[in-house]
Amino acid sequence: MAGSFSDYLEQKVLNHVFGATAYSAPGTLYFALFTAAPSDSGGGTEVTGGSYARVALTNNTTNFPNATGTSPTSKSNGVAVTFPTASANWGTVVAFGIFDASSGGNLICWADLTANKTVNNGDTASFAASALTITLA
Repeated sequence: MAGSFSDYLEQKVLNHVFGATAYSAPGTLYFALFTAAPSDSGGGTEVTGGSYARVALTNNTTNFPNATGTSPTSKSNGVAVTFPTASANWGTVVAFGIFDASSGGNLICWADLTANKTVNNGDTASFAASALTITLA
């Protein structure tokens, strides 16, 4: 399964830790679905139309509980991430991404889904709490 921090976030973290260039995490994170996966530099094909919209979650420890573990250390979503009900076919979703804006913005991280999911008219795409895990080794 591919997935990674974006080039944007990697640069922000390195500059924050080495060089004391302050980075403030976004107050809200926006989850997106892709029919063609992005890469660390962005791109990909985000779902459009049919009532699709990125899902906003406040960036706090309720929605993203504290990281746990060592080698690897991980952090998961603390609540379900539920997209609007599709009012048209969205196609086969192969990846998700997290952005710092409701449209456009900077890709923070992304990952392929463990299983592709076809989202048709009337379907509601959702990730259960703890289903999305970010791991650093």
